[in-house]
Order: sequence, then structure tokens, then C-alpha cells
Amino acid sequence: MEIEPTPLKDCYVIHNELHKDNRGYFMEAYNSTQFKKFGLDFSVEQVNVTQSKKNVFRGLHFQLDPFAQTKIVMVLSGAVIDLVIDLRKTSENYLQYFKIKLDSPDKALFVPKGFAHGYFTLRDHTYFQYVVDQPYHLASERCLSIYDPMLKIKEDFTGALISPKDLASQSFDTIEQEL
Repeated sequence: MEIEPTPLKDCYVIHNELHKDNRGYFMEAYNSTQFKKFGLDFSVEQVNVTQSKKNVFRGLHFQLDPFAQTKIVMVLSGAVIDLVIDLRKTSENYLQYFKIKLDSPDKALFVPKGFAHGYFTLRDHTYFQYVVDQPYHLASERCLSIYDPMLKIKEDFTGALISPKDLASQSFDTIEQEL
């Protein structure tokens, strides 16, 4: 396992080793001892999996404190453009975003508390996994619009299939006071 920093503080790309043979592969997706060697304290509370068609955008989701979640996200099959935004007001990377293509389970993204997260699917039958350290808490969930000009996201997701809930997401100006 290798853990590589991203340009955003406390957000990491995780490279897992695939052990392949003629039957397929085996991969250790999480190992608390290895994470602790890299200074990451993470305990699994909940595991979620989604299945999506091509051109689906899910996000930008996060939960407010004290229910904020650290996540490890990965594609089990298919491909996505994964996007995270640092919403920590005290961070040197406040409102900056990072994107990465995830298209194999041997590459995951460690998303710390205080980040909004979303992804755009590039293939049909994309299976995406979230491993989180806090359970889902409806009252603290928030969603930002991918199109909010305050976020300065330059990616083009025109024509994306977006849920009614995500289309009704709040503007950054509305949510900022809650951060």
C-alpha cells in the first residue's frame, strides 16, 4: 500500500496492490496498521455501495459537525471523475478542489472531514464504494451545487443525470454560515 498526498492538505490517493492470477485478483482495501504508519487514524463505521449509469453526477455531499465523515472512496467497477472540495475555513486550501479519475479498485481516495465529495460516472454499470467513519445523519447532510460559481469548478458536466435532491442543493452562500 502506498499513500500519496494530493495538493489538498489531509486528502490522499491510496494505491493498493492487486495480487492477480488466472482466477482474478485479491486486494487488501483497508489495513488499520498500514494507515497508522502513514499517520491516518480511521475506523470503519459504515460501508455504502452505489450503482450508476453513465453520465450520472452524485454530490457534492458532506455532513456538518459533529457528524462530519472521513471517507475512503473507490470504484469497484466502471470509472468516475471524483471531485472533492476543501470546506474547512481554517485550511490554506479553503474552497480549492481536487479531481482524479478512479477506474480500478487498486486506487482509492481518502477524503477527510470538512470536504464536500461528488463524482461523475464515465461508464454504465459503475459500482462505487464509500467506507465512512461516521454513520449517515440526515439532519446534518448538506449538498452543494456543482454549478455554484463560488466553487470555481472548471469541469463540464453538461447533460449529467442528477437526482432531484442534488438539483435542489443549496448555494455556497447559504451553507457557508454553517461551516
